[in-house]
Amino acid sequence: MEVKYNEQGLVPAIVQDSETNMVLMLGYMNAESLEKTNEIGLVTFYSRSKQRLWTKGEESGNHLELVSMSNDCDKDTLLIKAKPKGPTCHKGTDTCWGETNESSLAFLHSLEGVIKNRKENPSDESYTSSLFKKGINKIAQKVGEEAVEVVIEAKDNNDDLFKNEAADLLYHYLILLQQKGMMLEDIVAVLKDRQK
Repeated sequence: MEVKYNEQGLVPAIVQDSETNMVLMLGYMNAESLEKTNEIGLVTFYSRSKQRLWTKGEESGNHLELVSMSNDCDKDTLLIKAKPKGPTCHKGTDTCWGETNESSLAFLHSLEGVIKNRKENPSDESYTSSLFKKGINKIAQKVGEEAVEVVIEAKDNNDDLFKNEAADLLYHYLILLQQKGMMLEDIVAVLKDRQK
C-alpha cells in the first residue's frame, strides 16, 4: 500500500469500529508502526509525545484488533477498521469524543456479509448453505414457519422465547433477501420512500 507521509514521516490514521462504524479515535502512524500493526494484528501508532511506537492497549489491555486498513484517494490518510477490546479512550470512554459505541444495526450489515459468504462459498457443515442449496421454496417456507412461531410467542408472556423466535425470523428473512439478490438496505430504501 502506497502511503504519503508528512514531513515528520507520519500519516493520520482514523480508527473505526468494524461492526458499528463508529469513529473511535485518531492517531498517527509511521512506516514502522504500520508494519508492526500488520505483523501483530493490533493497531500500533507512533506516539508523538513519547517519541516511540505505541500499541493501543499495551498498558490497559484495551487493544484494537486490526480488521482492515485502507488509504484515502490522496494516499495521505489511513482508515483502520478494528475490533475494540474495551474502551478506546484513555479517559475510559468508548470513543475519544465521549460517544457510546453501539449500533445493533451495523451488526446486521455484518451478518448479511456472513450469509452472503455462506451462499457464495457453500460448506456442508453450514445450515445456511444447506438452505441455499435447497432453493427459494424451502427458504420461503422457513420464513413462513418462523413468522408463525413469532405470532404464537407474541401471544404468550415469555419474552425470552419471543425474542429467540423473532431472531430466527429475522435471520431467515435475511437469507431470503440474499437468495433474491437483495440486501436489507434495499428494503430500507422502500420504507424511506414511503415516508415522503
